[in-house]
Amino acid sequence: MRVLPDEIAVVNVGLPMFAEAVRAQGGTVTHVDWRPPAGGDPDAVRALTRLYADPAIDTANAEVLRRLDTGVPFLTAVRRADEVVPGVEGRMLLHCGPAVDWAHACDPLRRSMRAATVAEGWAADVGEADRLLADGGVRLEPANHHDMVVPMASAVGPSAPVLVVELTPDDGPGPVRAFAPINQGPGEVPWFGRDTDAAIARLRLLRDVAGPALAAILERTGPLDVLAVAAQGIAMGDDLHMRTQAATNLLARTWLGHVAALPDDVRAPFADFLAGNHLFFLTPAMAAAKALTLWAAQVPGSSIVTSMARNGTTFGIRLPGSDRWYTTAAPPVGDALYYSGLGPDDAAPDIGDSAVLELVGLGGPAAANSPAVAAFLGGSMADAAAATDAFRRICVGSSSRFTLPAAGFAGTPVGVDLRKVVATGVTPKVNTGILAASSGQGQVGAGVATAPLECFTEALYALAG
Repeated sequence: MRVLPDEIAVVNVGLPMFAEAVRAQGGTVTHVDWRPPAGGDPDAVRALTRLYADPAIDTANAEVLRRLDTGVPFLTAVRRADEVVPGVEGRMLLHCGPAVDWAHACDPLRRSMRAATVAEGWAADVGEADRLLADGGVRLEPANHHDMVVPMASAVGPSAPVLVVELTPDDGPGPVRAFAPINQGPGEVPWFGRDTDAAIARLRLLRDVAGPALAAILERTGPLDVLAVAAQGIAMGDDLHMRTQAATNLLARTWLGHVAALPDDVRAPFADFLAGNHLFFLTPAMAAAKALTLWAAQVPGSSIVTSMARNGTTFGIRLPGSDRWYTTAAPPVGDALYYSGLGPDDAAPDIGDSAVLELVGLGGPAAANSPAVAAFLGGSMADAAAATDAFRRICVGSSSRFTLPAAGFAGTPVGVDLRKVVATGVTPKVNTGILAASSGQGQVGAGVATAPLECFTEALYALAG
């Protein structure tokens, strides 16, 4: 007499859907990825074989992972960009992504640059700003080349207030400093590709009200451990990229008494600005992530990506120990939800430096605990968990500080490994907003952009020599 077993463990070799069906019925299944690495491309396979055989790369990767996971960046001050950001002087605007000139800048970025040019006082209106920019009267520089990151279509001038984040390494050298602008908030704002009078007024509000208010608050409170707040936000449903409400609310509560102590002329307008800005914590998180990746980028010979940015025209990555960008065309934003009456034809390509968050365990790696992000990925928490699992396939480790209650308190994936990306064909997915392609109406939706494989493959060949 044959007795059927009470439990069956399945090893699935083939289509993932069979493994998913077993898993959905409560079965135990191990899925084997049967596909050849890099799609069987012989040049890529040779490069991967060479890189995986080099123990120095694994040693470098271990140190990069340690730095990304253990660095503690503090928000220490708010200052004018030309006072603290290296190399900022004269008529200069810092923009997102790899370098791009005016002729090749996308429409939302051009509008933001025009707004910043007027706010800086270099032009009387956007028409004059357009002519000045087209004639090369304003120098355009990637923010990343100045230890800074800016969200979406932001353009930052020398008088703009910036967040100063410092990380003191445990290996001896002086502090690593990174910068980001104060988040402009929702609505009619330049970082969404608007150049209206209201958008220009928002830049002046940041310079004249929000910047001085935040500087005064930090003088009273002392340095802020940015990622400690971020970790709490993750546990409360933020991914710290598409959704930052929990971390923003935690910070507002922490600062409430100090906001009340501000001088009369800035207290009310700053309180209104902060209360209406659920995205406020995005840029402190970006600056902290930039500090981590700057420290990690000091380790040569690693295959872990330490820069990932897009300007609406190109998408680029960089590796530790090198300033070289590996670029390709900026992708569209997929898995998107659009405002009523709008769709893909209205959307600009992916844009912004905020993809730095995905490199340190935030954004897409934290999707598994965020119901808000799940809405863009199919609507279920299983879809959100799949997004996090996709990052696990291409990352070298897990975070010890960002944990996901909905995933059994597992750490978020950290350290995107170039080798794993090319071998699997799985590229990072970036949680992001979507801007209007040419209408100037600002944000038209939100979604998930899939990083192009081409720039990772190019970087792989360069690292393999």
